[in-house]
Amino acid sequence: MIPFSKLSFWERSVYLDGIDFAIIGAGIVGMSTALHLRKRFPSAKIVVLERGYLPTGASTKNAGFACFGSPTELRDDLKTMSEQVVWDTVAMRMEGLQELMALIDPVDMSYEPCGSWDLISSEEELLPDAFIAYLNEKVKGISGKENTYAIDHLKLEQSKMKGFQAAYHNRLEGAIHTGKLIQALHRSCLNEGIHIFFDMEVLSFEATENGVLLQTKMGELTTAKLLVCTNAFAHSYMADVRPARAQVLITKPISNLSIHGTFHMEGGYYYFRNIDNRMLFGGGRNLDFDGETTTEFGTSKLIQEKLLHYLRVNILPSTSFEVDYSWSGIMAVGSEKKPIIHKTNKNIAFGVRMGGMGLAIGASVGKELSKIIS
Repeated sequence: MIPFSKLSFWERSVYLDGIDFAIIGAGIVGMSTALHLRKRFPSAKIVVLERGYLPTGASTKNAGFACFGSPTELRDDLKTMSEQVVWDTVAMRMEGLQELMALIDPVDMSYEPCGSWDLISSEEELLPDAFIAYLNEKVKGISGKENTYAIDHLKLEQSKMKGFQAAYHNRLEGAIHTGKLIQALHRSCLNEGIHIFFDMEVLSFEATENGVLLQTKMGELTTAKLLVCTNAFAHSYMADVRPARAQVLITKPISNLSIHGTFHMEGGYYYFRNIDNRMLFGGGRNLDFDGETTTEFGTSKLIQEKLLHYLRVNILPSTSFEVDYSWSGIMAVGSEKKPIIHKTNKNIAFGVRMGGMGLAIGASVGKELSKIIS
């Protein structure tokens, strides 16, 4: 690639000179931030810098669950977090999904309002009816919708899964095609005159008297304002940001696949869905929290074998299948499930630590981030 110092007058004037807003990270948060900035500043020069040839992190690698809280996840959260924080988090996720649908047409991300099911194994205790009623009351207070959660007595039988005694249905959750979402965000940015530079790693940055100086792999770049949307990769700048790798596998197409919808297990640590008659299955980070606290992409034998075991024994016990390939994404977690939307300098702000819910909250984080930087 040609370094900045070798560019022509025309290239410099159009792409590099007089940048008003530079955004690091072309994932859901980064591109949402760019689009919200465009709404507020129609004539501003906005550029997005992405170190990979595709967005690197979790945005193009997640399972595509448009979710805000399974019953067992909420049960576990209520044991370790205050009631107010738990329901504020659910509200943030639900509002974030609405913001995403307002930003990108649901059709363009192949959104399916298919619902989700939280599976209870034969060894686990069923959730009390009173707890499900409590969840429904709280979600109604946020969404205005009645009876979000209910036990589904037919789903397990229809899906032909084994080793589970109950499935709790969430009728308000759904699924998207992650790749189409990112493609739609990218297309919207280009339509709005936002420049996106791929394979443009930012090595460092520092505040100056009038803006921010960035050192990139192609040379120096200056901007009036900088927004950092690198999620887990912001751990070197933010103390309470820890990377959390999530591993996923997908099968080759399976004929007559009887499983439809999105599913959670074990408090949300495992999740699966049918996508184009393939079974996508991910999770298992709870098997090795230390080992999965990494920014290294890859998979581990321990977790991949556990995913395969669940597929063979519980999810597809009577179905022959072949794994097509596996991958991993890097999320960001911390001491709270709340994202960090923080201005560290008059010209620098961060929107990071999505807590594994970037799909649900990324668009609203981008909106808030666009407000605090100006």
